[in-house]
Amino acid sequence: MTTPPIRIVLAKIGLDGHDRGIKVVARGLRDAGFHVIYAGLWQTPESVVRTVADEDADWLGLSILSGAHMTLVPRVLHLLRTAGLEHVGVIVGGIIPESDVPKLLDMGVARVFGPGTPIPEIVDFLRSSPRRTPTPSVS
Repeated sequence: MTTPPIRIVLAKIGLDGHDRGIKVVARGLRDAGFHVIYAGLWQTPESVVRTVADEDADWLGLSILSGAHMTLVPRVLHLLRTAGLEHVGVIVGGIIPESDVPKLLDMGVARVFGPGTPIPEIVDFLRSSPRRTPTPSVS
């Protein structure tokens, strides 16, 4: 029995319209065998979480170049928990000041990737991270 490909939703949240980097990452992950769902530009935290749920994603990758990461990422993390999707791993890429990286990790982000990160580094991180499974709901 083969393991199904890792499913990852990639999204640009907020008013950030710079999408070249996320498209490079999407293609690199796809070429490495991941099932990539690119949600597109100008997504709201709510729409991203809905896409994660609808696509049964294992991971969510957020690309942020606008400087709004300390507002948008906590909102996405909160919405994931509220929706019962705390098992979905979250990675962040983009222009993130070094001083904010530990704060994002403390909030629950699994990893922050800066500009120019080689695709194999992202692939290796995602493949080496254990697959998370949803917590069964108690009826």
